[in-house]
Amino acid sequence: MGFSLVAEGLLAAYLPASSWTPLMSKLGYSVGFLIVVLGRQQLYTETTLTAVLPLLAQRNWTTAARTLRSTLRLWAVVLIANLVGTYLFAFCVGRSAIFPPHIHQVLLQVSAGTGDGAFGAVFIRAVFAGWLIALMVWLLPAAESARISIIVIITYIIRLGGFNHVIAGSTKVMFLVVTGAEAWSHYFMRFFLPTLIGNIVGGVSLVAFLGHAQIASGSE
Repeated sequence: MGFSLVAEGLLAAYLPASSWTPLMSKLGYSVGFLIVVLGRQQLYTETTLTAVLPLLAQRNWTTAARTLRSTLRLWAVVLIANLVGTYLFAFCVGRSAIFPPHIHQVLLQVSAGTGDGAFGAVFIRAVFAGWLIALMVWLLPAAESARISIIVIITYIIRLGGFNHVIAGSTKVMFLVVTGAEAWSHYFMRFFLPTLIGNIVGGVSLVAFLGHAQIASGSE
């Protein structure tokens, strides 16, 4: 997911300064999602949303409790692994000379503002992102040759709308943290917590509505 930051930063650095530049540079945000989804890697919110479906199908409380524990364990493992990878990527890009100074400065500019706003505002933006990611997951199985288009369109809307995704956004905020532009308290309290909750609420609610309706209709 770190390449969402890098691709967006590189586009912003090399495109001419104009009012339309953000419309083009923000397409870079989709690159990380393309790599993860098409590469069948484990991404929190994208992969873990489908794990809710077996839970919705349960009618026995004992089985449902066991399924819930398995679901929560999957969420925790994938989330922690994603965050560790995000931090390592941000640390390498932020603390090394991989990119020249002017690119490094643009990466800071691209990352700035992620998670800004009151807890409630960040939460609502994250709910929208959760809805959109869940919708993407729902559309992909039937997309066939249009899979790339679906991923790009949905994630591009997320970036244009300023909706917060907990992993893609973590790359940016952690980049700010490792370069000294932000504190860890900003990451955890102003970005991570409201974004994580919002993504879960948005994603699970849409999966619950769509998935449970399909399961229920299929059992009739």
